Order: sequence, then structure tokens, then C-alpha cells
Amino acid sequence: MRYFLSLAYRGTRYAGWQRQPNALSVQEVLEKALSVLLRQPIEVVGCGRTDAGVHARFYVAHFDAQGALPETFLRNINGMLPDDIAVYTIKAMPSDAHARYDATERHYRYCIALRKDPFTLQTAWLHPQAAHFEIGALQAVADLLPQYEAFLPFCKTEGGNSHYRCAIRVARWERLADDAQWVFHIAANRFLRGMVRLIVGTCIAVGNGTLSIEAVQQALEEQTPLPKAFSAPPQGLALTEVHYPYAIF
Repeated sequence: MRYFLSLAYRGTRYAGWQRQPNALSVQEVLEKALSVLLRQPIEVVGCGRTDAGVHARFYVAHFDAQGALPETFLRNINGMLPDDIAVYTIKAMPSDAHARYDATERHYRYCIALRKDPFTLQTAWLHPQAAHFEIGALQAVADLLPQYEAFLPFCKTEGGNSHYRCAIRVARWERLADDAQWVFHIAANRFLRGMVRLIVGTCIAVGNGTLSIEAVQQALEEQTPLPKAFSAPPQGLALTEVHYPYAIF
């Protein structure tokens, strides 16, 4: 039987979602807990990769298992997992349903803290200088994105992509009502490796005047790397939604 899970994790102490040979990953921790609980080897397929230190407020994964799950599955698995990983729901699905390949859209959020806050140390990038930025400068970069289909300037060079095409539907900055954070929202059918953090870094560079919006537009037009590309730190980034063409929960 194939099962879909929804879960969340704080990625601070993990080397990303995907299993690594010499570092702890969310996938490894989840697979070990499931294998012990269900008394059989379990391999988990996630809806996508997240980099080291990146979080997921909503993440979808699937696994196959022999036999029925215990009625107390959710309570048991959460009791076995560390405090920074939580499983919320589980649902039996058709055998050809796929958590990664069937996903049609993913949403990310990047948070920039404008003042020191003990409660956002691991979930936002502390950057007080950004308090002086104009939202128009940040949004000018965001407004360019839906106009293009390829995003080589916003991909890590070792990304291993066969192409750089993405359909970006949402790219929006907001300043929270209490003025304590900038928040960037972005949604697309797929993302390149390191893409969101490079976009945020570019917005910051335009906001502080070290990069012009014209240079960003030229890089997108010519599909060339940005000069002095900057990747924002991982702790501010979180996956927040994953959409499918069918009901998953």
C-alpha cells in the first residue's frame, strides 16, 4: 500500500531533506523511525529537496508498506521522531501516486528579521539594514520573474539541471504589520537548486544599491550569471505549500 504523509520540520540541524552519506538528513531520520515502527525496511520519497538549514512548514512524502498501519500510527511515529520533525496526516493513495513527480506547484516563504528577536533566530535572517529598504526596489526584482520562463541567473552552478525553465506564478514582498520583518512569497511549478535564496539575495542587492535592476533584467534576457551573485542564508527559507491535481488529505 502506498501512503502519503504531510509533515513539517525545522531544518536547522539537518543537511537538508535528502539522505547524505556523511551528514544527518530529515529523510534518514524519518525512514529509520518508520522502519522501526512498521518492522520492515521503509524508503521515503519526498516532494522535493530542501538545502541544509532550510525548513518546511508543510512537506509531502510517500512510502510503500506491507500490511495495515496501526490505528495509533500518528501518535506512535511522532513519539519516535525528534522535536524538530512532526507528522500531521497520513492517507492511503493509489500505487501510482507520487509525492514528487505529481506535484504541480510549490510555495516558499523567506523571512528577514529587521530587529533582533530571540524567537526568530532559527527561522529568519537577521538583517536590520533592510529596514531602510524601499518595498518598490525589492518588488521591482520580483515583478520581473513571472515575465520569464528560464532562470539560469538564479541557479547554483553545480545544480545539475537539464534545463532552467520554471513557471513562476507568485513573487511578492510584504512588510509585516508590526514592521519587524520583510517576507518574500514565491510560487512556481518547480524550482532550481538554490533558486529562492539567490532571488532573495538579488532583491537585497538591488535594495541596498549594489546591483541595478537593469543588470538583473539583462541577466534574465541573456540567461547569464549575475555579477556578484549572493545567496541569502538558509534559516529564513521555508517550504509552505505543495499542490497536487488530486486531493491528498
